[in-house]
Amino acid sequence: MLGALFFAAALTPTLIPRSYLTQGALAGGCFAIGYFAGVLWRRLWHYLELPEPSPRARSIANALVTAGCLLVVVIFLRRTAEWQNSIRTVMKMTPVETAHPLKVCVIALITFAVLLVLGRLFVFVARFLAVRIKHAIPRKLANVLGVLIAGLLFWSIASNVLVRTAFNALDSSFRELNALQEPERPQPAAHDRTGSSASLVKWQELGRMGRRFIASGPTATEIRAVTGQPAQNPLRVYVGLGSRDTAQARARLALDELKRQYGFERKVLIVVTPTGTGWVDPSAMDTVEYLHHGDVASVAMQYSYLNSPLSLLFQPEYGVEASRALFTEIYGYWTSLPKDKRPKLYLHGLSLGAMNSEKSAELFETIGDPIAGALWSGAPFESRIWRSITDNRNPGSPAWLPEFRDGRFVRFMNQNGPTVAPDTPWGPMRVVYLQYASDAITFFAYRDAYQAPAWMNAPRGPDVSPELRWYPIVTMLQLALDMAVATNTPMGFGHVYAPEHYVDGWVAVTAVGDWSAEALARLKQQLAAKARKTGAGNGDDDPDRGG
Repeated sequence: MLGALFFAAALTPTLIPRSYLTQGALAGGCFAIGYFAGVLWRRLWHYLELPEPSPRARSIANALVTAGCLLVVVIFLRRTAEWQNSIRTVMKMTPVETAHPLKVCVIALITFAVLLVLGRLFVFVARFLAVRIKHAIPRKLANVLGVLIAGLLFWSIASNVLVRTAFNALDSSFRELNALQEPERPQPAAHDRTGSSASLVKWQELGRMGRRFIASGPTATEIRAVTGQPAQNPLRVYVGLGSRDTAQARARLALDELKRQYGFERKVLIVVTPTGTGWVDPSAMDTVEYLHHGDVASVAMQYSYLNSPLSLLFQPEYGVEASRALFTEIYGYWTSLPKDKRPKLYLHGLSLGAMNSEKSAELFETIGDPIAGALWSGAPFESRIWRSITDNRNPGSPAWLPEFRDGRFVRFMNQNGPTVAPDTPWGPMRVVYLQYASDAITFFAYRDAYQAPAWMNAPRGPDVSPELRWYPIVTMLQLALDMAVATNTPMGFGHVYAPEHYVDGWVAVTAVGDWSAEALARLKQQLAAKARKTGAGNGDDDPDRGG
């Protein structure tokens, strides 16, 4: 009964559309969890020697429960396509005609069978161990020790054999991908570019994502064609993971390269923390370079070549160490310059980069000479500052787009901009969080297993299905799956941030004042069209987007 109810609940929508493959695997896993809970309850009842119903009563109850569960499962399976289309509609995706219920059931059955075999293997090992030691100790204690020893054995095999083998294979794959030299991105010839023959950073040591960052971006000619005003070539500095052995040495190299390119003579200087692979979102950086007519210098430093989930799981300290080292070097030199002759200093990061960027600047070290602000997009749910501000938001403001105090220090934006009035004055530092209500990487929480999240309350975000409901345990598992596929959405939803939404963020953070509303609207249209072109490097089919 519990397995069937968990299976049915897993068919309901959450934040990201699912294929029949992911839906089947999720439903099968949820069925296994419900089944396990039922078995555990039954064995606990028997262990406590509580009274049990008669065989006749049990048969009647089982028949009624079976019929009821089959009815629930059939009803939920028939509505699966409707529920998936409720998500696709708010994301402006083509509706599906069927959710392939037969395929979902087959995949769910296979998933459940695999988990059931593993579970029964665990029980067999625990009983085998208990039988071997019960002659020396009391029976009940032997049963407990059997379970504990079996748990340690399974954990050791999983972590030291399966996980380590998988990690080594992934690590080797990502290392080779990081070293890949893409012919469409040749070494720059201009001496004022990172990786050129005059640069302090070797082109082959930038890594694939570093070479992509340096080779992309608008030129002065392209900016001038859009704005109709004089423009400069933006400066981009990037230091790859292989450039130096330590984070501190790479940070010093980044500072030296930035000084070589006269980056501190620009109007705007941005310290960028990339995602786990070293990827810097072109939607973010292209936008700010257009807005400031190319008078922008940006500096980034790679700390990993693994994707963000693997980097966070296996190397969580690397990103913090690298972001701290880079900020310390840049900020230390920046504070030594005359205040009227130095650029405005900003921070930026997407996803894991946003979380590490938050940790790069300590309040006590910058309070005497604060930076100008920060734009953080898609901050993960474990981001410390984001979590504190969201939990302490103004009463009545939604969790998916909070308002914090009087809006002078921090503001939140989504596809529709901020909730704070445009004429609300800023304080000395401007911080903006750009986030979508459909981004599970931002809104996942472990407590979703036993408590409905606040962002599900009405009113909901514009990109969240009205059919979404909370179910104990199941909703947390659904959102965990949503995190894994959060970059499979159209641009402007999930964890894929659109350049037109970055425009509003950068305008607020960097105090852009020389663009009319009409000009900003045209810029948004042009950037959106460029970003969505197939094969443009940041389009909807780009496998690297999101890092």
